Amino acid sequence: MFNFHDLGRWLLVIGGGIALVGLLLMLGGRSLPWLGRLPGDIRYQGQNVSCVFPIVTSILLSILLTLLLNLIVRLLNR
Repeated sequence: MFNFHDLGRWLLVIGGGIALVGLLLMLGGRSLPWLGRLPGDIRYQGQNVSCVFPIVTSILLSILLTLLLNLIVRLLNR
């Protein structure tokens, strides 16, 4: 049987996680000025257009978040 109580709890946890990531990104822009400006990140500045493709930053964040989530899962499964 489907349990709405558990669904509500998971939605709160996921929403809190998204809010926390948003807060970290807002604060990270000030305290981590290199974020998005690593070697390998593609920046295009035209006359009327500018585009940023933070490829290396995305890879680095993906690796760090994967390691962090694996650590959290291992600690919770003990």
